[in-house]
Amino acid sequence: MSVFSVNPREDNPVTTQVLATVCARLGVEIADDEKDDYRRLLAVFHESAEQLMAMPDYEPQVDLSRFPRENVYYPKKEDNTNGAWAWRCTIKDKEGRGGVLTGKTVVLKDMISVKDVPMLMGTEFVDGYVPTIDATVVTRILTHGGEVVGKAVCENLCHSGTSHSAASGVVENPYVAGYSAGGSSSGSGVLVALGEADMSIGADQGGSVRIPACNCGIVGFKPTFGLVPYTGCGSNEPTNDHLGPMTRTVIENAMLLEAIAGSDNIDDRSFAAGPPEKLPKYSAALAALSSPVDLTGFKIGIIAESLTSPVLDQRLKATFLHAAELYRSLGATVTEISIPIHAKGSTIWTAISKVSGYFTKSPGTFGRRGHNMNELNALFSSALGNQQRWDKAYVATKNVFLNGAYAATAFPGLVGKATNLSRQLRDAYDAALEEVDVLLTPTLPYLATSHSAVDARPIEQIEKQVGLTGNTCPFNQTGHPALTLPVGMLEIVEGPAKGTGAKLPVGMQIVGKWWAEETVLKAAFAWETSWDWKTM
Repeated sequence: MSVFSVNPREDNPVTTQVLATVCARLGVEIADDEKDDYRRLLAVFHESAEQLMAMPDYEPQVDLSRFPRENVYYPKKEDNTNGAWAWRCTIKDKEGRGGVLTGKTVVLKDMISVKDVPMLMGTEFVDGYVPTIDATVVTRILTHGGEVVGKAVCENLCHSGTSHSAASGVVENPYVAGYSAGGSSSGSGVLVALGEADMSIGADQGGSVRIPACNCGIVGFKPTFGLVPYTGCGSNEPTNDHLGPMTRTVIENAMLLEAIAGSDNIDDRSFAAGPPEKLPKYSAALAALSSPVDLTGFKIGIIAESLTSPVLDQRLKATFLHAAELYRSLGATVTEISIPIHAKGSTIWTAISKVSGYFTKSPGTFGRRGHNMNELNALFSSALGNQQRWDKAYVATKNVFLNGAYAATAFPGLVGKATNLSRQLRDAYDAALEEVDVLLTPTLPYLATSHSAVDARPIEQIEKQVGLTGNTCPFNQTGHPALTLPVGMLEIVEGPAKGTGAKLPVGMQIVGKWWAEETVLKAAFAWETSWDWKTM
């Protein structure tokens, strides 16, 4: 402990009463003859903290002359037919050095910082935030030749797997209006599916890249935990935060991953990934494959427990199994493999995402090396305890805070226990992946659902996503790379389009070993280049 003085200034505001308030918060007492000693120690700490808070913050710098922000505006309703655009802009490299993303337009989920472009995060719980930095992935997109064309609507504080929660309004499915585009990277999925952007970066804490990618019929990849730096992005919970590419094709997905992957020496989650120049050239590896891809010797395991959810649509199960069986014609072996703890994966994830997510939104992320978004953290701190702000929060956001505050006293060891069980879950997948090259599951258990009514009660809103993340969220907690690609379409059987013959996409999830992105991409590329999912 560093103590620079034991003699506080005469005008120091820390009094004996302040000390008593702190003790009351801790539920302890200090002996009368020691109170002034501890008052003085607290007072000199106060002075030290004041000095630190007076120092200018230290932030990653943005080269605005090379990457100027141009044509920044909020889109008109007539130019935003699916409600997917959060903000429009034009940002590109004025030096035109080129790279793997040359000629590609990229949209960013609206919890990724872009300096001088407002960040809405789909919410009114906090507002008015304009980032002062570019997230690491933004800089990498621009330096690799990509053009950032705007921000995509994200669901309310990234707390919904459906697309009706954003403060700006519903985000419509690109295939059938009135149905969920998936969340929380809802706008990202829609804009890519519609071709209004070539690519997007989504964020995935429980399936938020893979759910909208599945519902929108595109490719969404949650890479290995830490492969893509999270610097400059709004966090839900630091042990399950992931950024990932969303694209129309697997090879484009590989291109975007190639551009954004690798440690940035800021986010400690990225340190194990190694520097970008040491990572594989994912897109070149795919481009070198023969067509059709020869998978002789390739072993595929279907997780048996992924097919047992009580909410699993049996038509979707059949579509998934047919898609998986097609791998045999490419030379692969396909077997079913039991991983019993998979059925508990969402329970393990829930404890961490709800409780640790509450702590993350309270004081802000702590205990980690990286860049803290202090202005955003301050907005959350001021919103907590504010009834007007609380009334504007989405039902799932309120649920996170209620769950977290309750567990902090009722189950103080819950996060620690869930963290240990996360390692058991990871070990179980790792053991299975010693026997096979990749694991398969249905991405989601049912088709995109119809939107909740505008006046739906909290339970009615949450009912739309019961069991939705059973096959996606476990891999956020274990960190394994998991990709979804479309493998078929099924007729809608609920909501306003029931009986019309309208169809929505079905997705297959491919899971690999840590750092085995090349293997996952190869399996996805092999399927995509061999069959037309829209005819399945």
